[in-house]
Amino acid sequence: MRVFVTGGSGLIGRHLVRRLLESGARPVVVSRHADRLGREPEARDFEVVQGDVATPGRWQAAVDGCDAVVNLAGHNIFAERWNAEVRRKIRDSRVLGTDHLVSAIASARERPRILVQGSAVGYYGPRGDEELDESAPSGSDFLAVVCREWEEASEPVEALGVRRAVIRTGIVLAPGEGALKTMTPIFKVLPGAPVGGDGWLAPARGRQWLSWIHLDDIAGLFHFAIDNPDAVGPINGTAPNPVRNAEFARALSKTLWKPYAPWRFFIPLGPPDALLRVMLGEIAEIIAKGQRAVPSKALALGYRFRHPNLDEALKAVFDAEVAPPHAEARR
Repeated sequence: MRVFVTGGSGLIGRHLVRRLLESGARPVVVSRHADRLGREPEARDFEVVQGDVATPGRWQAAVDGCDAVVNLAGHNIFAERWNAEVRRKIRDSRVLGTDHLVSAIASARERPRILVQGSAVGYYGPRGDEELDESAPSGSDFLAVVCREWEEASEPVEALGVRRAVIRTGIVLAPGEGALKTMTPIFKVLPGAPVGGDGWLAPARGRQWLSWIHLDDIAGLFHFAIDNPDAVGPINGTAPNPVRNAEFARALSKTLWKPYAPWRFFIPLGPPDALLRVMLGEIAEIIAKGQRAVPSKALALGYRFRHPNLDEALKAVFDAEVAPPHAEARR
């Protein structure tokens, strides 16, 4: 099976490509930095295509003959402080990139059978304590609108006879990357405390929900969606047990400090949301407000989570971080 992957050099994409290789598939990865990616040792095992999905180009021809397409391309929302230009990059890299990918699928003589489209639980917008399965409507804030337009841009493939699954990803837990890359150094130095939630001017209590998922499971869900013919439409890419931010902060503090300081304590109050807004700009809204998303469809389809519980998932993350090189390959 040949699988065309956009965003293959990103956090989820790299892990998915490795999993595809282990299963015997042949990934085709499109990258703006194909020369650099092609020099990496892992790249000898898959095809690399030069191109930027936000711009039409010769990369589109590589879709022809592929059995599946996974669309993970999109500007990193945490890469820089938001302004009008960054907002444009966040939207256009996703929506226009998907438009161009759909055009490539439509033009292919041998079309793929499945498109697994990336999205995020930001689709739902901030919803308080409401439990959100895949039937919940979209929100109206900036990221919710971007996610909705991103998903809608992929819809035309269905009229081409291509099965379409949409993975709405939560906060991905990965060793040394993503959200934990930012949070870990802080929690190693300072006592654990919730971040945001119910505390615009008062100290934060961390009551907002955090829908998380281990890197193994989000890559597993994308792979599962490729192979399972019943995987159609939106699928929440989150673990079955979302937690409030305060519970996440407590668990992370415990995981980081248990080997070093058993007396480590947790502070139940954190910096007010107003301070986060000053420090981070509009990105603070993502941290201070959240979603209680549950993976109802993934469970109904029979996906078995490797890491359904937060304490074990965090332990697995940090065990992987200190494991010797290639330890996973030797198992």
